[in-house]
Amino acid sequence: MSNKRRLIVVVIAFLLLVSAFLGGCSSSSKQTSNSSEQTSEKKQLAVGIVLPTKDEPRWIQDETRFQDALKNTPYSAEILFSQGDPAKEKANVETLLSKGIKVLILCPHDANAAAASAEAAKKAGVKVISYDRLILNTDAVDYYVTFDSVQVGKEQGQYLVDHATGKGNPLYLYAGALSDNNSFLFFQGAWEVLQPKIADGTFVIANSDKAVALKDKKDLTRDEMASIIGQITTNWDFNTAKNLAQANLAKATKDLKGNVFILAPNDGTARSIADTFKADPDIKSYVITGQDAEKPSIQYIIDGKQSMTVFKDVRILVKDAINAALTYLDGKTPESTKTYNNGVKDVPSKPSPVQVVDKNNVKQALIDSGYYKESDFTWPK
Repeated sequence: MSNKRRLIVVVIAFLLLVSAFLGGCSSSSKQTSNSSEQTSEKKQLAVGIVLPTKDEPRWIQDETRFQDALKNTPYSAEILFSQGDPAKEKANVETLLSKGIKVLILCPHDANAAAASAEAAKKAGVKVISYDRLILNTDAVDYYVTFDSVQVGKEQGQYLVDHATGKGNPLYLYAGALSDNNSFLFFQGAWEVLQPKIADGTFVIANSDKAVALKDKKDLTRDEMASIIGQITTNWDFNTAKNLAQANLAKATKDLKGNVFILAPNDGTARSIADTFKADPDIKSYVITGQDAEKPSIQYIIDGKQSMTVFKDVRILVKDAINAALTYLDGKTPESTKTYNNGVKDVPSKPSPVQVVDKNNVKQALIDSGYYKESDFTWPK
């Protein structure tokens, strides 16, 4: 064979090899693409989650836990925040419904306004899980995932009772938002424990004449609670809590200062109220409650600036919510141990447990359990 023919054969062989190689790459690329599509198909967007705001550490915790909880499921979720705006909340729900979700997990900003969103979801054939806060005055709520909110209030009230001695201890009452049903449940629990000690003179209410007028009544109606909460509401807002505490202290006589006791509804408001009371020269000491075990409040507890918090393990609540969602996606009904009446319907629920945390057990409850890292905080030497 001539040199010319040999060259032609070599070139043809080379071209055939290149063609085969490129063909293999194309096939591999298609397989990868198909695999990616299959993976995408496996992770179906089935759960829509709407949380009230990104401005409170509590809800950022929930967002992270939800993302973790869905990692090993065949479903994905989209999480949206309403930033304290019922109109935005409704728009968020409509967005999720348009994407074909099968289960809506909704923590309402305004419990009554959220009814319209729940009804829109029900009309679309979507199961509605009311998360942490109960959606009111609608039959469109299928399930309620919550901590035992009345128990939270009882734990707060009991902590104040356990740390009070003698008679005439000034008691400052603060509550959440009137639009949030949980505010009533927290206050109900606290009042049930505090009222006997108010009636016997252990505590003297310092900042609510509505509460003073009802001090001999242990079981309050919702309207009676609303009249008190209307005077002491923080609206779950740091600045509102601070301004209200300042106004209360400016009005209080010296006999309503000294060593005081403060029912603060959650950690965020507790820090604002505590800072305000600490700045008043006539306040010698204070015992103050909280809830949610937010990192800044855990540091306050370590530093002696906040007395306690009610730890509501978000890992448990999120797990309960996701388990309920998965149960509905399987065509089944979640387990129920209790019902909560929302004004129209007795909504099934299985409340999650809560735990009191103060300086004595903070490491055991929050560090040893793996909820937070020890390095997240500054500890006394």
